[in-house]
Amino acid sequence: MGDWTIHGGRLAAARRRWPNVPGPWLDLSTGINPHGWPIERAGPIDWQRLPDDEALAGLEAAAAAAFGVPADTVCATPGSEIALRLIATLDLPRPHRFVAPGYRTHGEAFDDGHAVAPEAIAALDGGTLLLARPANPQGVIWPLPPGDVRLIVDEAFADALPHTSIPPHPDAIVLRSFGKFFGLAGVRLGFVIAPAADLARLRRRLGNWPVSSAAIAIGTAAYRDGDWQADMRSRLVQEAAALDHVLDRHGLAPEGVCPLFRLVRTPDATTLFEQLAGRGILTRPFDHAPDWLRFGLPGSADALDRLDQALG
Repeated sequence: MGDWTIHGGRLAAARRRWPNVPGPWLDLSTGINPHGWPIERAGPIDWQRLPDDEALAGLEAAAAAAFGVPADTVCATPGSEIALRLIATLDLPRPHRFVAPGYRTHGEAFDDGHAVAPEAIAALDGGTLLLARPANPQGVIWPLPPGDVRLIVDEAFADALPHTSIPPHPDAIVLRSFGKFFGLAGVRLGFVIAPAADLARLRRRLGNWPVSSAAIAIGTAAYRDGDWQADMRSRLVQEAAALDHVLDRHGLAPEGVCPLFRLVRTPDATTLFEQLAGRGILTRPFDHAPDWLRFGLPGSADALDRLDQALG
């Protein structure tokens, strides 16, 4: 399963490995909303001009309003992953720690990073801690450490669960992802919420035109579309409940509160991954936990029925 433990969405590799699957592939490996925000609402995009500074500021203001933070604390980035790697180059207090198991990128961000188990968070003191809320792939909400720990909080899935976002904190660095909740991962848009000094250093590293004109136009319109966001949050909860019902019926107890994916633990995870892939359904396995398998939302009644039949 090595090719599919790196990250989700590796459909090209799956097609090579299983060339004779019936029907189109059903990709449940990413945890990305299968219902993308309708990009036609963004209007025309001028592909001939460089991104405009005022338009970029408008995007950051729209995102800040959606996040409930001041606009001058937000910086747009070409995805949250590259933002994390850039943040790790800042002068942050040592030791550098990250909560594991979790995102592979978290373990790669710091050259001198140390893994910390979730149950050890409460005992930390000093240094820097990187953690995700909601956690991936477990979908749980880790507690925040007490004391003087410098926090980097990856809230890539928090748009689906706004109440899980950490309260405003004068010293924390928070990452947000546009593509997961809005179902438009190809836009490659993320945000950093941080103190002014950190943002200034980050902007110098990003340079001019950090995100494309398309990302600015689509992101601005999507974050201003509050009705779509509210309706989508309700829809995702309902679809996650339907997925839970199917998994439960087949003896796979779903875990997590994030409505965009569910984790199951089973000693047959490797076999299950292979059997589902042989039927054109791609899930997400994990090399550090061979009994884990993550399922994204199927996205339609027909797709859910297809998963139900395959599990049977």
